[in-house]
Amino acid sequence: MRAKPPSARVLPTHTPELFATAVREAVALLRAGELVALPTETVYGLAANALDARAVARIFTAKRRPAVNPIIVHVADLKMARQCAADWPEVADRLGAAFWPGPLTLVVHRARGVPDQVTAGGPTVGVRWPSHPFISAVIRECGFPLAAPSANVANELSPTTAEHVHRSLGDRIRLIVDGGPAQVGIESTVLDIVAQPPQVLRPGMIHAESLVAVIGAVRGPDDRVASKGALRSPGRLPRHYGPKAALIVLSWASESELRRRLAELGLDASGCHVIAHTIVPSGAGYGGVSVVPHDAAAFARALYAELHRCDAAGARVILVEAVPDSLEWQGIADRLRRAAAPAADFPTVSRGDATNR
Repeated sequence: MRAKPPSARVLPTHTPELFATAVREAVALLRAGELVALPTETVYGLAANALDARAVARIFTAKRRPAVNPIIVHVADLKMARQCAADWPEVADRLGAAFWPGPLTLVVHRARGVPDQVTAGGPTVGVRWPSHPFISAVIRECGFPLAAPSANVANELSPTTAEHVHRSLGDRIRLIVDGGPAQVGIESTVLDIVAQPPQVLRPGMIHAESLVAVIGAVRGPDDRVASKGALRSPGRLPRHYGPKAALIVLSWASESELRRRLAELGLDASGCHVIAHTIVPSGAGYGGVSVVPHDAAAFARALYAELHRCDAAGARVILVEAVPDSLEWQGIADRLRRAAAPAADFPTVSRGDATNR
């Protein structure tokens, strides 16, 4: 009988002493070419030495990540960011001054030392300076940048707590550092500054209007670009960020309309968990009802945690109240759209029926 793999250790960081111990242990493993799950302000990341091709390859194995999906490189200062790039345009300095450290990734021409595994063989690399104090301390102590996609099995829900990481990857890695709940809650905005004008490849909580204020013209995301050559950003595959349950985005003007729409879709309300922000149904007859704030930043912070909670509760279907069609909600709408692919055991709803009204 094959022995069960050991479960990852989870190290707390809530005192200065625990923080320093966790930094030392994480750095030792990363210097040895191992993987460590670390907190960032966006989501938890599965980190490896970004300049070590063999270490980066372990990320793909642990996550079952497609080799065509590139990985963002995380740095601790502008000097390290420049070392990851073959050239560093003036626009990158302006964006860095405005938004770093923070949830913005800049796509630049890759430096020669960045392995193909990081860039999916493409000529560019995404670089980000995260604001979470723990990963920043680890990168500074390591002295090298970290490749760090979300710390979960590929295409599943991104983790925003150490517990989420442990459920997904606890038997595949040795160490998870608990830095508390992620404060942004969805992945970074990715801006391709090689393109002219720069183009948003993945929307996030830094939206196009804020970018335009700093650098002028910015093009919005276009999924058709994803089919042309190597991907320049993660989060571009059609199916991504998905819970185990089928996820449906719906609009309703009243609870009676919601129940009517469920009936039209052939759904039993008792198997549906509802995540609402404005028109909140009563709990009667549903599998569960959650209320999240009608505020983009607060909604983003809560979204993945609520989806994890619904999965843990055994939801068959998760209904999410449609979000506003405005710039500050664009990153959230992107995540919901990619998570709302139809499930095999949900035959009566097409993607169009589920996400449009």
